[in-house]
Amino acid sequence: MIEKYYSRMTLDFQTNKKIAEEVAIIPSKRLRNKIAGFATHLMKRIQRGPVRGISLKLQEEERERRMDFVPDESAIKTDLIEVDKETIDLLQSLNMGQLPGVVKQETTNVGFGKPQPVGGYAGPRRS
Repeated sequence: MIEKYYSRMTLDFQTNKKIAEEVAIIPSKRLRNKIAGFATHLMKRIQRGPVRGISLKLQEEERERRMDFVPDESAIKTDLIEVDKETIDLLQSLNMGQLPGVVKQETTNVGFGKPQPVGGYAGPRRS
């Protein structure tokens, strides 16, 4: 109902109830009110963004516009990829050791500086 009568539907329950009465054969007042209430709920969700399961022409055009967008520069830089020794060994075992742009990462000393104290707030435990 929303897909077909989107232009007539509003964010107002009373209006949607009248539209539901006009466009559909609904056997009871209770069911009509439930349909109108859910349609109003979906219209509010559509205002915030695309809703799964509802295909509106406006949403399809927006999605196509986003899908067709190609950035000027890729976010992934592949001209130089630094990997560790284990990754180089793995690539060589897979016969992919000569990939362009893959270089071994320079090793850095992680444990330099003053050693960290052991223990929590009260200091180290005593034996």
